[in-house]
Amino acid sequence: MSTRKNTAYNMAYRVFSILLPLVTAPFLSRQVGQGGVGLYSYAWNISYFMCLAAMLGLENYGTRAIAAVRDDREALNRTFSAIWRMQRAVTGAVLILWLIYVFLVSGEERSVALSLTLMSVSCLFNLDWALMGLDQFKPIALRNTFVKLLAAVCVFLFVRETADLWIYGFAWSAATALGCVLSAFSLRGKVTLVRVTRGEAFRHLKPCALLFVSVLAVSVYRVMDKVMVGAIAGMAENGLYENAEKIIYCLSGFISAVGTVMLPKISNLHKKGKTAEIRRHMDATMQGILCMTSAMAFGVAAVADRLCPLFYGEDFTGSARLMAPLGFTLVFIGFANVIRTQWILPQERDKIVIRSVCTGAAVNLFCNALLIPSIGAMGAVLGTLAAEFTVPLMQWGFLSEELPYRTFLKYTGIYALAGAAMLGTVRLAGLWLPVTWPALMLQMLLGVVIYAGLCLLIWKKTRSPLLRLLSLRKAIKH
Repeated sequence: MSTRKNTAYNMAYRVFSILLPLVTAPFLSRQVGQGGVGLYSYAWNISYFMCLAAMLGLENYGTRAIAAVRDDREALNRTFSAIWRMQRAVTGAVLILWLIYVFLVSGEERSVALSLTLMSVSCLFNLDWALMGLDQFKPIALRNTFVKLLAAVCVFLFVRETADLWIYGFAWSAATALGCVLSAFSLRGKVTLVRVTRGEAFRHLKPCALLFVSVLAVSVYRVMDKVMVGAIAGMAENGLYENAEKIIYCLSGFISAVGTVMLPKISNLHKKGKTAEIRRHMDATMQGILCMTSAMAFGVAAVADRLCPLFYGEDFTGSARLMAPLGFTLVFIGFANVIRTQWILPQERDKIVIRSVCTGAAVNLFCNALLIPSIGAMGAVLGTLAAEFTVPLMQWGFLSEELPYRTFLKYTGIYALAGAAMLGTVRLAGLWLPVTWPALMLQMLLGVVIYAGLCLLIWKKTRSPLLRLLSLRKAIKH
């Protein structure tokens, strides 16, 4: 399957998997309020930490390892079998820790936490890393989309009050587990499970665990933020932060979808020594990602004050002040993602990833500890902005002599100017429009027209490949 189609499937799945909870979020917010949303967020994020530990860094390490040997069937079978054996052992240990937390440590969130147990169980059968390494993104997208639609239906039918939060948690965790099992069946005929020794299996543990350090560090400022806000500032404040971050996280799915597809492709090109082709991909993808993330960041800032009360209800008007600045993390995330997935990881220079994200995590924790006690959730927002900026800055420190950062920064400035023009125009229009859905749609349409028109002018002047292929087709062609 072509890289363009893989990107389309992966982007659709990732965004859809985030979009469905986003669709149910206004319903849940109105049913359980700030406290209920904060309580669920607290339990879910602890569960998510456990799942990260169970999967280690397999989304990156496993995908890269399978992509490197996919043309050698014998090596493919042994690599897959060894990694999966290691995965099962680690997941079993994590599952025990999760049950200890649920029954011996958890407090008011216990019923919700118990309903999320299938999230940890699903890690036993989560073989998406193997499918992605084989460029098989379609099964992941279609089967997971189907089961999550069923979960959404259950939410709308059965969740009515805070006491029903366990139903919400069980619906999504069960959908995750079922999706993993169904997707795993797609490996039949593509790989064969063979007997491997314990040594072969655990040979993958150290390099996988190294990448897990970077995954864990990123999670510190994506997940730990909400745990810290809930513990320090209270569940109501965490509810505001949860709903502000939810939309930003949904938009970041577009970025991770492109990176996930490009990682196995670039890993394969790197193995073949096609450095010039890799650089062409990187330049085009960087320009496309910065164009997309600037539109998202400035667009969110333009309409957050109207989107939050309309989408989540008046109880969550306060989420707007958090969402507007949080949107600018998308630009930093996109910039760092291209460098990581198309240069650092394919070359197996994992220590650069670890150092950059661990530094970002340290910055985040410091800012959180300093700011959350005094300004609540806004402290977490500022900490996240500082952390996400630190990651590409650290990458630049390691790679400034290898990559054309001056060109990348020029792209950033150009699209930021276009985004600022869109932001000013949309905000100005809002002065004369009421806070209603039709008015919000009009503002968003105006923003699209302004930004698209400016981008077309930019592409014509620079003769950008994006002028001919508006959806990154040139950047990610087969």
